[in-house]
Amino acid sequence: MADWINAIMFGVALIAFTLGLSSIVMGLMTAKAGAEGMQEKIEYGFFGVTGLVVCSLMAYALA
Repeated sequence: MADWINAIMFGVALIAFTLGLSSIVMGLMTAKAGAEGMQEKIEYGFFGVTGLVVCSLMAYALA
């Protein structure tokens, strides 16, 4: 049963890493200017960092 839990935690970590990294890249690629562009960058950055933190927590839990 422990193997199933580890596999699920690995899957969550992989998904969180992918979504976090892609959110950061999308935040850097935005073409909007002004306040709306800055808001979009902050939102994507927040989701990106959150995804990477979740990935780090899952990696720590697997170790």
